[in-house]
Amino acid sequence: MLYIVPTPIGNLQDITLRALDALKTADFILCEDTRHTARLADSYALKAKLVRYNENDASSIERCLNLLKEGKKCALVSDAGTPCISDPGWRLVQAARQNNIKVETLPGPSALTCALSGAGISGGGFSFLGFMPRKQGKIVKLISTALLLDKPVVIYESPYRIIKLLEIIESNFGSEVKVIIARELTKTFEEWISGLASEVILKLKERKKILGEFVVILDGRTKEDAKENEEEDIS
Repeated sequence: MLYIVPTPIGNLQDITLRALDALKTADFILCEDTRHTARLADSYALKAKLVRYNENDASSIERCLNLLKEGKKCALVSDAGTPCISDPGWRLVQAARQNNIKVETLPGPSALTCALSGAGISGGGFSFLGFMPRKQGKIVKLISTALLLDKPVVIYESPYRIIKLLEIIESNFGSEVKVIIARELTKTFEEWISGLASEVILKLKERKKILGEFVVILDGRTKEDAKENEEEDIS
């Protein structure tokens, strides 16, 4: 049995009872980083053995798959949030299903939904792009295509590349797109900044060091589109 177990994105109390039950009854917990997951294990007295799972290493996938073939209960976690959503996991899930191993997915924390629910924008749909590629041309193409849908666009970004991403948005979409960024969600220093890309860049450049993972929401809808979505939400 393979359990897909979401873990807190920051605050360790944001974990479901089902998730704790799966982690407590598992024989092995498959982790991105055992040192990171060890903090969660210590907080909830989890006894399962922590095993490193590397999505980019075929031998790692095979080792974890063999545990499942032996009938072991394995709980797959990422460092934060829901596995397989811009996090490792899908290759093992695919392999498990190909080998007729039962996969049970649990609902739980996700930076994506946490940011969208707190952004204060209307609309029942959105485009999720995850982490951006390295090349500027590909970034522009992805964002341009997503904005054509007239839905909010959600992107994940690191503190090391957030300024570069916003500068690309500013130079290519300028005043057409409202930007909302959320940093350190659910943690002590949670922060939200909104405005045009140029305004957000100025606020970030004021600080000596940029810390924390970012969720970036781009809202390039026209006022008519936004109003129409609001009316659909109400009706």
